[in-house]
This record gives sequence, structure tokens and C-alpha cells, in this order.
Amino acid sequence: MHRDEDTRGTAFDWTDTEARHRERAGLVRTLRPRAAVSDLLDLASNDYLGLTRRPEITEAAAEAARHWGAGATGSRLVTGTTRLHTRLEHELAEFCGFEAALVFSSGYTANLAALTALSSRDSLIVSDAGNHASIVDGCRLARAETAVVPHADAEAVRKTLRAHEGRRALAVTDSVFSVDGDKAPLTEIADACRAHGAALVVDDAHGLGVLGAGGRGALAEAGLAGDADIVATLTLSKSLGSQGGAVLGPARVIEHLVNAARTFIFDTGLAPAAAGAALAGLRLIDREPGLAERARTVATTLHRLLTEAGLTAVRPDAAVVSVRAPAPEAALRWAADCRELGLAVGCFRPPSVPDGISRLRLTARADLTDAQIDRAVETIVRTAPAVH
Repeated sequence: MHRDEDTRGTAFDWTDTEARHRERAGLVRTLRPRAAVSDLLDLASNDYLGLTRRPEITEAAAEAARHWGAGATGSRLVTGTTRLHTRLEHELAEFCGFEAALVFSSGYTANLAALTALSSRDSLIVSDAGNHASIVDGCRLARAETAVVPHADAEAVRKTLRAHEGRRALAVTDSVFSVDGDKAPLTEIADACRAHGAALVVDDAHGLGVLGAGGRGALAEAGLAGDADIVATLTLSKSLGSQGGAVLGPARVIEHLVNAARTFIFDTGLAPAAAGAALAGLRLIDREPGLAERARTVATTLHRLLTEAGLTAVRPDAAVVSVRAPAPEAALRWAADCRELGLAVGCFRPPSVPDGISRLRLTARADLTDAQIDRAVETIVRTAPAVH
């Protein structure tokens, strides 16, 4: 220890100041390991179809690990690609209606890949103000000019592209926004892009398994899947009950990503267990197309019952139900009170929400029974903060 350490401090003293600021703002985040088996009714996860614990999925993961090993052993271009990966890519593309697919270690890295590899310093990215953080980070890393347009506003996309006529451009949007669960106007945005020769990248993380015929996604629902100027990104960690991500699009776009996307080239491949589980999940959804409709039904039922009870909830377009809270502290207390009564719910508050409105975020899982829905609603209503 240096003699003057007490007066000079250490290199990370600034983190203590940051911690005090977070605490005063009520923005401290903590890790809370979940139990393997819990009595909590789960409306907080993204397990939309309730597949994470389905025996078909867990056994597929175990079998893949036994056969291929616990890890991918390297990047996809070296030793990290197995027949499971290529089979998953083929079946994902076929199921969702695209020419080709490429699997990544996460949905986050899939978005980073699509945005950085399909743009350049001289190009333009038009991004929705409500887009997920992975899209925001992808825009930053792309080092293209990024124009952020008002939420779900196709006309704003059109005007922005018109102002940059003749420039290489792409628009990017979530299909279903993770905060309020509302859908983007994909058809109108696609029309705006086509009028100006721009590509469209759609993050369908919250649409796959829930929207479209049999859960084929928001782009299939909109009649845009497989179009030559459309690229989709996905996560395998929500409806498919596994882990990982993917980019889907024209074969020439996927080939370009293999050669240009840094989060594909330099990242270790998806673990075989996750690839096997995702493949099993995809096949299960194909066999049980009613799961998507059930998830949507649960969402609309939750919304109806909560609004009938006098709460302010956003009408869901997919499987996310957002319930407004009067303040960040009230949202935190509300979520904690629900948990004490055996119900796990999500809690979103500034700065994680761009509109500054705190809310509970509920996951409408396809495997919830009517009795569980009633129990969840009763708990949320019972613990709701008073509004003065």
C-alpha cells in the first residue's frame, strides 16, 4: 500500500459517486437469483409459450450437450458450427418464410450484426424512438448517421428518407415494442422504405411464436416475410424457450453477414444445447399452432380484467401487457407487494422507458390457466397504489 493512498484515492472512486446518484434516484439494480423450482406465479419472464420447461425442450438440450459437448468450442467459422446449427437455420428460415437464416449467440449480437454489416459511415439509419437497447447500440456501432423518428410513425420515416433521397439507407424497428407491447405499422414503414429504395430491418423478438399464422411472426402476419428488401432479427430466448438469436433474409444478405458481421466472425458460436433446445421449440410450435393464439388470448384477457378493475393498461398487440404506475417508487413498491403475495411481475421505470412513464410489465404466457389469470389480476388490483 502506498503511503499517500488515503489522500490520493484509487482509480475507481468515481463509481462510489455514481452509486450514490443511482441510490438517490431510486435506480439501483440488483441481481436476484431465482430458484430452480418456485411457488411464484411468473408473469415477469419472456417465456411466452411456456416452453422453457417442456420435457421436449429440456431433453433436446441435454441430448445435444451429450452428443456435441457443453460448448461450441470456437467461432462459427472455425469449430463452432454443428449440424444442429445448420438444421436450425434451415428450419427457422422455412418456418418464418425467408430464404436464409444465420444463428448468433444472442438476439443482441444478431441486431449488432445486422445494423453494422448492412450500413456504413456514408449511409443513413432511420430508427424508431422506442427501439430496444440492442438496436440503439447497433446504430452507434455502425457509425452511420442515425435519425431517430417518433415512435411508430411511418410518415416520419417517409419524410426522413425523402430528405436524404439517393442516399443508401435502412429503417429499423421492433415489430412489437417490449415496453408497452404495441406493434409497429410494418406495412406502412415498408411502403415508405420502398418509395425511397431503402432496406427495412425488423426485430421480431416479441413477435415470433405469438403473431402470424401459427406464430410465424409479425412479418409473416404483415405479408412481408421473404421480401427481397426485408431483414428480420430474432431471439431464441423468448417463444422458443432457449437461448440465442438469428438474422433472416435474402441469401445474399446472409452470405454478406457471414463475411462482414463482427459479432458473427469473432464470437464463440451458440452452445449446442441451446441450438438443440431452440430447434425442438421451433418444431413444437409448428406442431401446436394454437399456442400463439392462446398467448394472445391470455394477453387480451389480462388487459380486459385489469381495465375493468379501473387500472390503466395498454391494449396489447401481442403477449406483453403494460399497466401504468403513478411514479417510479410506486411501481417498485407495487412489484414488491405482488411478489410478497406470490406473483412475479416486471417493473419498468425511467431511464429504461423512453417516455418517462413507470409501469408493470406482464407476460401473457400461453400455459397460464384461467384460474392463474384470475389470481394474477386479483393480486395486481389488490396491491395497486392509490392515485391522488
